[in-house]
Amino acid sequence: MSEPESDKVDLRSEIPRFRPATPPPSFGELVENLRRLQDLAVSVDATDEVYAQARDRVAELTELLAPYAAPEGKGPANRSMALPGRGSLLMPPFVVEKFDEESVVARGVLRRYHLGGGGVAHGGVLPLIFDDNFGNVVYAAKRPISRTAYLHVNYRKVTPLDVPLIIEGKVDRVDGRKTFITARLTEEDGTLLADGEGLMVQLLPGQP
Repeated sequence: MSEPESDKVDLRSEIPRFRPATPPPSFGELVENLRRLQDLAVSVDATDEVYAQARDRVAELTELLAPYAAPEGKGPANRSMALPGRGSLLMPPFVVEKFDEESVVARGVLRRYHLGGGGVAHGGVLPLIFDDNFGNVVYAAKRPISRTAYLHVNYRKVTPLDVPLIIEGKVDRVDGRKTFITARLTEEDGTLLADGEGLMVQLLPGQP
C-alpha cells in the first residue's frame, strides 16, 4: 500500500482525502489492548498501590510512543478500514460491512467504556455513531466532501452493551450542496434502538 496522500487536497473542499492504511498486525493488537484498558480504567476498584503501578506503566508507554507522534493522515489511526473504528480510539468499535451508493452498513459492540448508567450505553455515544455513518454515506454516494450541518437522533429504546449492533444509513435526497441522510441503529434481530436524520453540506472553496 502506498503512502497516504496527506498533501493532496480534494479540489471541492479544504478537507484532504487520505488513502486507507494497512498497518502491521501489532497496531490492531495495540488498539484492542488500549480499548480494553479504557474499559478497565472506567470500571476497576483497586488500591492506591495498584493505581500507582498502572500510572507508572502508562507513563512508560506514553514515553515510548511520544517520539512517533505524526500529523493528521500520517499515522494508521482512523485510516485502517479493516479495524474496528478504523483503528481510532475515538470511534466506537464498528466495522463497515457494506459500503456503496445504496447504503453503508456497519456492525459493532459497545463496551463498558461506553456505559452511561443502568447497564446501558451513554446516550451521547449514539450521535457519534450516526455522525460517522453519515460521513461514510456521503463518501460512498460519491458526493462532494461535506460537513455535518444538522444531526437528529430519536432514541427508541435503551442501547445495550456487549450486544452486536448494526447501523445502516443511506441518502434520502439531494438538494444542491445539501445531502440529506437517514439511518437506523438496531440489534441483530432487527430491534430498533434509534433512528436519525442528518444534513451534510458541501463546503465552499476555502471553507475549513
